[in-house]
Amino acid sequence: MKKYVKITVLVILGLIFIGTFGFLYQKSRPQIPVYETWTTTIADLEKTTVATGKIEPRDEILIKPQISGIIDIVYKEAGESVKKGEVIAKVKVIPELGQLNSAESRVRLAEINTRQSETDFKRMKILYDQRLISSEEYEKSEVNVKQAREELQTAKDNLQIVKEGITQNNTSFSSTLIRSTIDGLILDIPIKEGNSVIMSNTFNDGTTIATVANMNDLIFRGNIDETEVGRLHEGMPVKITLGALQNMIFDAELEYISPKGVEENGANQFEIKAAIHVPDSIAIRSGYSANAEIVLERVKQVLTVPESAIEFSGDSAFIYLQTDSISEQKFNRQPVSTGMSDGIQIEIKQGLSEGQKVRGAQKGEL
Repeated sequence: MKKYVKITVLVILGLIFIGTFGFLYQKSRPQIPVYETWTTTIADLEKTTVATGKIEPRDEILIKPQISGIIDIVYKEAGESVKKGEVIAKVKVIPELGQLNSAESRVRLAEINTRQSETDFKRMKILYDQRLISSEEYEKSEVNVKQAREELQTAKDNLQIVKEGITQNNTSFSSTLIRSTIDGLILDIPIKEGNSVIMSNTFNDGTTIATVANMNDLIFRGNIDETEVGRLHEGMPVKITLGALQNMIFDAELEYISPKGVEENGANQFEIKAAIHVPDSIAIRSGYSANAEIVLERVKQVLTVPESAIEFSGDSAFIYLQTDSISEQKFNRQPVSTGMSDGIQIEIKQGLSEGQKVRGAQKGEL
C-alpha cells in the first residue's frame, strides 16, 4: 500500500515539473507581433475648429419711455409680434407739485392778460370806427389781442402736458403712449401695470418697457482661441448646431472677427459673429446655446491613411508598407510626403498609391 502511495506522489511531482518546464519554455520563445493593417483610400479631408456661443437677433431694441410716471395699461405680452409704431403700453403722468403750481399760475396770468387785451381792443375798435385813432394804433391793438390769446392757449397746453403728458392737438405724438420703434417680436416686457417708470435722458438710461427684436435676422455670437483666429477670414462657411434642436445643422457665414482679444481663464479669446440662414419653417429662440464649426482647410479626393500609421522623425515622415501577407506579416519602412491632417486621417502626397496596405497598431502576441 505504501509503495502505491509513493508511486502516485512521484507521478504527480513529475507532471508538475513537466508542466512548469513547458510553461517556461513557451514564455522564453520569441513573440511574433501581429499588427492591424490599413488600406490607403481616396477621400476628402477637412480641418475644422469649433467655437461656442449663443444665438441672438442682430437688432435687439430696448424700448424706453420719454416721460416719467406710472404704467397705466400694458397692451402687449412677451412672444407677440409688433409693428413699428404700434402701442405697447401707456404711461400715466404723476405731475410734480412745483411744476403743476407754476403751470396753473401761468394760465391764470394768461387769462388776465387776454381779458385786458380784448377790452383794450374793443375800445380801440370804437375809436378807430370814429376815425379818432390811426390805423397803426388799431393794428397794434389787434396784434396784442392775438398774442394774448396765443399765450393763453400755450399756457393751457403746458398745463395739460404737466397733468397728462399730452395735449389734445398732438395726440398722435403722445409721449405717454409707448410705441415700438421696429417691426419684430417682443422678447420681454419687464414692467407691470402700476410700476413706476423713469424717462430716458442724458443722465439716466430710463426704465425698459419692452425688448423687441427682429427674429428673421439672427446671428451666432461666440469666442475662438487666439491660436486659431489667424486662420479665419470674413466670408468663411460655418456650420451651426444648437443644443435645443438636435440633429439639425444650419448654414452660416462668418461676417465679423474682433480686432481685440479678451482674456478668459488665462487664454485670449476673440469674438466672432456669423449670419445664420434659418428656414421659415423652423423657429429659433433668442439665447439658444450653439456651437459653430468652421472649416479652416479643405482638400478633396486625396490619398489618405490614418495618422497613427505615420512615424515622424524630425522633419521626415515614414510609413511601414506591407510586402507579404501569406506566410507572415512583413513591412518595409519607407519615407512619405504628408499634407493636411484632420486629426484622424492624413493626406499622403508622395510615397504611396491607392489600395496599398500599411502597418497599424499592434493587435496582440502569439
